Amino acid sequence: MKGLLRRYLGLVNGRMDTGLEDALLGQLRSAEEGAEVAAAMVEGDVPRGEARDRMRRIEHRGDTHRGAFVERLSEALVTPIDREDLFRLSRSIDDVLDTLRDFVRESHLYRLPDQSRLTPMLAEVQAGVVALEAAATALVEKPSQAAQSALEARKAGGAVRRLYQYEVARVLDGEMTTETMKERELVRRLEMVGQHISDAADAIMDGAMKRWH
Repeated sequence: MKGLLRRYLGLVNGRMDTGLEDALLGQLRSAEEGAEVAAAMVEGDVPRGEARDRMRRIEHRGDTHRGAFVERLSEALVTPIDREDLFRLSRSIDDVLDTLRDFVRESHLYRLPDQSRLTPMLAEVQAGVVALEAAATALVEKPSQAAQSALEARKAGGAVRRLYQYEVARVLDGEMTTETMKERELVRRLEMVGQHISDAADAIMDGAMKRWH
């Protein structure tokens, strides 16, 4: 009875269903863990093969959370923001993790001797995912704070894009070799991660604005 009462009060207040919230935050934590593994790999703290294996397990957990989210969303009576925006948010987080997986896999295949130049891009990726988690956590209780955190995530996504442009310009200024082509592919993959972070931030900001109006 108490559980039903809590759920009813949550619906009245527009709270997110607990299972829905847990699944969404599970996705974000998986993405955060994936970004940490990728950063440790480019810094040389984790061997490429180990990073690829760990990323495979992380992505599987993320997919499990994503499946649970979609299922709970279809059953939810009330959501804190539009279902469409929540679905966009979940999909974009899934894209972040999938693209990080591709980055780690390609890094393992390309075997560039030094990837430390990618550290600043991955630092911004990590900052963006942390800001998304803060925004998702605040969605119900403090929508204005959610929008602010989403804006921070969007700024991080933009920073990834700018760093990508600098790296591409550096590559194109030099001699085109097999190694530089591999570098360009890897920075392009991280630029895509930044775009997915921005897309997730936009979903939160759009949903929060609709709620205020």
